[in-house]
Amino acid sequence: MRKGSKGILSLYAVGIALLVILVGWIWRDVRSSRVEITADQRIDITPEQIQSIKAIGEWEFLSISDEEMVDTIRKGIFSDDHLVRIYYGTMRLGINLKQVESGWISTNGDTLNIMLPQIALLDKDFIDEARTKSFFESGSWSPKDREAMMRRAYQRMLQRGLTPQNMEAARVNGDAQVRQVMQGMGFKHVKIQYKD
Repeated sequence: MRKGSKGILSLYAVGIALLVILVGWIWRDVRSSRVEITADQRIDITPEQIQSIKAIGEWEFLSISDEEMVDTIRKGIFSDDHLVRIYYGTMRLGINLKQVESGWISTNGDTLNIMLPQIALLDKDFIDEARTKSFFESGSWSPKDREAMMRRAYQRMLQRGLTPQNMEAARVNGDAQVRQVMQGMGFKHVKIQYKD
């Protein structure tokens, strides 16, 4: 063998040795490294989602239908005037999402926290005047007299409708409805509170 071919062979040997060492390092790194897949348990709510929820506006949780019979007698010299009227009304209890305060909806880890306004009467004009009937009427009655009777019916309906039991039923219904909507939007854990 010639002197030059020995030099080329030794270069090949060094190159092969370096290649074996490099492959060994790569092999060791591949075997020691692991691929892990983890899920981010945090949730985020977007401003668009918040706006779509607020756009609901008034959200009814409980509807209470009532009818009240109100009568009045006006004593006269020769005879008494008598008026009996029946009033119908539907009180709607719920929340107005236009009344939410800044930061009313937030996330904490995987939980969506919601602070809602107090449950209240959504429409104060709940007496259906078109359905109001005079059950019995004798004598002459002014619009002012009829207005006074309607106010009495209104107060009686409020007393019957805005009871602690009905407010609690509205809250329970509200919790279920809000939770269902939020879970439909992909939020698994929902904590709901009402402003004091």
